[in-house]
Amino acid sequence: MIGARIGDSSQDTPELVEVNIAADGSTSDVSCEERGVEEPCVGMEFESEDAAKKFYDEYARHAGFKMRIDQCRRSEVDKKIISRRLSCNKEGYYTKSKNQFGHIRKQQTSSRQGCNAMMLVRVNKFGKWVVTKFEKDHTHPLVLSTCLSVNEGDCKERRIQGLTAELKHQDGLIKFYREHLCMLLGEIEQQTEVLSTKIQVAVNNVREIETKEQKQLKHIKNKKM
Repeated sequence: MIGARIGDSSQDTPELVEVNIAADGSTSDVSCEERGVEEPCVGMEFESEDAAKKFYDEYARHAGFKMRIDQCRRSEVDKKIISRRLSCNKEGYYTKSKNQFGHIRKQQTSSRQGCNAMMLVRVNKFGKWVVTKFEKDHTHPLVLSTCLSVNEGDCKERRIQGLTAELKHQDGLIKFYREHLCMLLGEIEQQTEVLSTKIQVAVNNVREIETKEQKQLKHIKNKKM
């Protein structure tokens, strides 16, 4: 057995929780349900890819590992993402790479330990994201901590997505105000044309009346003579 410690944000002294972790790192006996966290299962549905990420990240935090946003598959029609693999951050192994001269690069510190724990979600014909595969067991000891969260790359991605959404919202507002301003200017122009027409009609009527009066006066003068 390996004891894992969970930090409690409401207390200064963290609470010690005993978790069953086998010597080989297997965690088949660890239950998130005991800590009030739902465990993934095949067939589980989400409204969006982000909702699936958020769920698995929360599950990972309580289970004792960090989530890695892994491979995705895109539609050949519109290039939209149709499946996403969410893995443990210790998934796979570090592979040695060579530089342009064929020399092996200096090995960097890697957290990968060949862990197979993962959750695969795919979008169905109804637009729902469905869990199609779930691997629970890890090949390494878990570290249960309320401080564990999604990796920095995903945090940056979320911030970028938030800023992008805000920009789209502002662009939508600008477009909305521009359209309404154009409509208002169009209505003002129409009203101006109508008013100009009415004024011109009134001026013409006055001129006709003046012309008639002048003719009548001229006719009266001619009779007197």
